[in-house]
Amino acid sequence: MYLTFYGLAEKPFNATPDPRFLYMTPGHREALAQLLYGTQERKGFIVLIGKVGTGKTTLLHALWQRLKEQSAISFVVNSTLSFDGILEYILADLGITSAGESRAQRLIALNNFLIKREREGQNTVLIIDEAQNLEVATLEQIRLLSNFETPTSKLLQILLVGQPELKTRLDLPELRQLKQRVGLRCHIPPLTVEETRAYIRTRLRIAGARDLGLFADSAVDRISAYARGIPRLINIVCDHCLLFGYADEKRRIDRQIVNQAIEYLEEGTRPQPKLRKLGGSRTRLVLRWSIGSFVVTFASAVAALALKSHIVPQGLIQSVRQFLVIP
Repeated sequence: MYLTFYGLAEKPFNATPDPRFLYMTPGHREALAQLLYGTQERKGFIVLIGKVGTGKTTLLHALWQRLKEQSAISFVVNSTLSFDGILEYILADLGITSAGESRAQRLIALNNFLIKREREGQNTVLIIDEAQNLEVATLEQIRLLSNFETPTSKLLQILLVGQPELKTRLDLPELRQLKQRVGLRCHIPPLTVEETRAYIRTRLRIAGARDLGLFADSAVDRISAYARGIPRLINIVCDHCLLFGYADEKRRIDRQIVNQAIEYLEEGTRPQPKLRKLGGSRTRLVLRWSIGSFVVTFASAVAALALKSHIVPQGLIQSVRQFLVIP
């Protein structure tokens, strides 16, 4: 809707985790470097933690892009599955067919696959997103997958990715063995104000914007304060700002538009703009529509009176004419 108005080739603030739009803050760069190091050096268990909407899934897609040529990767996105469901998902993701019906047969099939990959000098990576939702018993079973190893290296690299609740879960006494096996811990921090500004400009540039200063500094400050550095919230607010800016024919997003977008997100209704002074084409259009509605009602009353009395008072006709004259 607003793409042509703002000279964009595509939407810059989509909610999908497109790695093309990944803005690498120092925190994201460090986390990605740790993930690459941990998987390539076969550290076994790696934990990545970040608040909701900080870009964990987008970062994982970027990691997948870098690993896919040298590694077989299973990316589990449904963390509510039981362990047997996760195991079935892993086998299908890795292309392991005829694995058998029992858990033991499936584990043997997975082990044989890992050994074959190892002999070919290739790595295998298991990524489990939203891992904070995993049951304690399921996490314990996943820990046992790390027993697939040779005397010198782990055959399966396991990434547990989740919200801060994942750290709390790993601190449980019954998961102390899993906690001891974690080789690396990574964290994604929220964006600062300056990082938020660079984040918005980066996404505008990738989307083909000619004006990277489309969002005024005051608008960015307000967005950063509201979103608290969470990229997902920044995307939602910015997308609404572009929509409201387009509706108001504003080429630059200011703080007022941001406030309207935030109020809409919080309350579900957009605040009504104040009536402008006469003279603008937009104001004349609003007045013409409003008065026109009144005239239609007024004329209907005149017609009804005429039908009854067969006389149309000249005063009423003159009044209608006067109402139709709009400056």
